[in-house]
Amino acid sequence: MSYVAPLKDMLFNLKYLADIEQIAQLPGFEDAGFETAQAVLEEAAKFNEGVLAPLNWEGDKNPSSWKDGVVTATPGFKQAFRQFADGGWQGLQHPVDFGGQGLPKTIGAACGEMQNSANMSFALCPLLTDGAIEALLTAGSNELKATYLENLVSGKWTGTMNLTEPQAGSDLAAVRSRAEPLADGSYKVFGTKVFITWGEHDMAENIVHLVLARVTGAPEGVKGISLFVVPKFLVNKDGSLGARNDVQCVSIEHKMGIKASPTAVLQFGDHGGALGYLVGQENRGLEYMFIMMNAARFGVGVQGIAIAERSYQQAVTFAKDRVQSRPVDALAPANATIIYHPDVKRMLMTMRAYTEGCRAMATVAAAAYDAAHHHADAEVRKQNQAFYEFMVPLIKGYSTEMSLEVTSLGVQVHGGMGYIEETGAAQYYRDAKILTIYEGTTAIQANDLVGRKTARDGGQTAKALAAQIEATEGLLVKSGSADALAVAKRLKAARVAFVDVVNFVATNTKTRPSDVFAGSVPYLMLAGNLMAGWQLARALLMAQDEIAQGVDVSFMQAKIITARFYADHLLTKAPGMRDAIVDGCESVTALALDAF
Repeated sequence: MSYVAPLKDMLFNLKYLADIEQIAQLPGFEDAGFETAQAVLEEAAKFNEGVLAPLNWEGDKNPSSWKDGVVTATPGFKQAFRQFADGGWQGLQHPVDFGGQGLPKTIGAACGEMQNSANMSFALCPLLTDGAIEALLTAGSNELKATYLENLVSGKWTGTMNLTEPQAGSDLAAVRSRAEPLADGSYKVFGTKVFITWGEHDMAENIVHLVLARVTGAPEGVKGISLFVVPKFLVNKDGSLGARNDVQCVSIEHKMGIKASPTAVLQFGDHGGALGYLVGQENRGLEYMFIMMNAARFGVGVQGIAIAERSYQQAVTFAKDRVQSRPVDALAPANATIIYHPDVKRMLMTMRAYTEGCRAMATVAAAAYDAAHHHADAEVRKQNQAFYEFMVPLIKGYSTEMSLEVTSLGVQVHGGMGYIEETGAAQYYRDAKILTIYEGTTAIQANDLVGRKTARDGGQTAKALAAQIEATEGLLVKSGSADALAVAKRLKAARVAFVDVVNFVATNTKTRPSDVFAGSVPYLMLAGNLMAGWQLARALLMAQDEIAQGVDVSFMQAKIITARFYADHLLTKAPGMRDAIVDGCESVTALALDAF
C-alpha cells in the first residue's frame, strides 16, 4: 500500500491554525513563511513517498540483524539513510551555525510526521539524533559542540539516548552505571543499558551515545546522576575517527513491531572502561536528559499521528475496493463496496477525525515552541512556553493512545483480511503499540500533567487554556451556522468537564494523591480530547470563511464535516470521563490486594 503525504491538511494547519506568516516575523525565521513551508513539505513528500515508504514492509519482513556484536540494518536502509542525510533532512530545524537549515519546529514537525508515516522504524534513528543535538546545544561545552554537532546535524553520525537499565526502567533513581573521573577531565564509564533504539547499526560512520551514569561518590537517587557523551569511535583532535571505544552491542531485542529498528543491549566498559565526556555539570544529568526526553516525547506524539494517518489511508483504499454485502440504503448499488456501509463510514470518520485533530494540536504546539524560543518579547515567550509544556504530555499521551484505536479500526475495516500480514494493516497496529510505552508510558505523561502542569500552579495554565476555548465557543455561536452551533455546544460541555477535573486535581493532589492519580490517565485523555477538538473547532471557523471566498470548497467542506463528527462522536466522551475521574476514584483502589 503506497503512502501519500496529506499535504493539504498539513498546509491548512500551518496557514490557518499555526499562522506560519506570524512565525516568519520571529527573529531568525524571516525566510520561513508559507511559500517556504509549502516548498519544503512538497520535497519531503517526494522523498518519503518515493524512498522510505517502499522500505516499510521490507523492514517488517527482514528486520535488522545482530551477529558477533555487529548490527546490520534492513536491506535498503543504509542507502536510504545516505539519501536522507544528503538531502539535509536531519538538520532541517537545527541551527545554521552547525550546518543546519534553521527552520522552525512548525515545519520540522510536519516533515517528521511524513517520515514516520512512510517508515516509522527508519524515522526513529533521526528522532533520537534530534534529541542528542538538542541536549548538546543546551548543555554541551563549546568543545563538545565543536566535536560532535556538525556531524550529528549533517546525518554523518547518529545519536542515542541511554537511560534504561535492566533494574531501572522508568525509575531512574535506580540507575547503577558508573563513571570514574580521569586526570585529563574525561571519564571511564561502566554499565549495561537496555532498550537503546538504534544503539548499534551500519548506517552511519559513528554513533554518539548520551549516557546517564553516576560519578564515583555521587549522591544516591536522581540527584547523583550525570550525563556523558560516549562515542562508538573516539574522535581525534582533527575531527577524524580514532579507536573503537569500549562499548559493545551484546544483543538486540525481538519485538512485536518496529522490527527494522534495532533495540540494543549495550555494554559499557567490559574491557577497561568506555571513555566518556561530561555534559554540563556533574549530578545535573537528569535535568539535561529531560531536554532530550521532551524533544522525543513531542516526536513520539507525532509518530502516533503518523501511523494513524498511514492506517487511515490504507483502510480508505481497501473500503473503496472491497465489494461485500448489499448496503442498508436502497439508493446504493446492489454489489457495493464496503465504504457504502454506515458502520464502515463511522470507523473511517473516527480514524480521520482523531488523526486530523491530533495533527492540528501538534502543529499549534510546535508554533508555540517556536515563539517560546524566538519571540522578542519575554512575556510572550513565557506564555508560549507554558502552553507548549502543558501540551507535550497530551501530544505524547493522547496521540499515541488514539493511534492504537485508529490502527485497530484499520484492521477492523479490512475484516479478516486485516488479520493477515500480507495486507499490511496489522503492521501499523503492531508498530503503534510501542508508542504508548517508550519515552515514558501514558501514566508517566499523566503524572507530569497532574504534578508539574496542573497541581504546581493550582491549575492556572489549564484554566487560561479553558478561557481561550470559551472565546472560540463565542466565535462559533456568533458564526451561527448549524455546524458551528453544534460544535460550540459539545465544546462547551467538554470544557466544563475539563475545568471540573482541573479543580479536583489542583485541590486534592496533596491531600488525596491516590484518588487523583487513580484518574490521571483519564484526565490526560480528557484534556487531549478537548485540545484536539478545540483546534478542529478553530479549523471549522477558518474553513467557513474560506468557503465564503470560494477557496477550495470541497476540501473546506470536508474539514467542517470532520470537525462536526469529532464534536458529535469524540468530544461527547468528556463529561463521562469527568464523572469517572471525580466521582469514581474510590472504586479504583477499593479492592483488597489479595482479591486480585
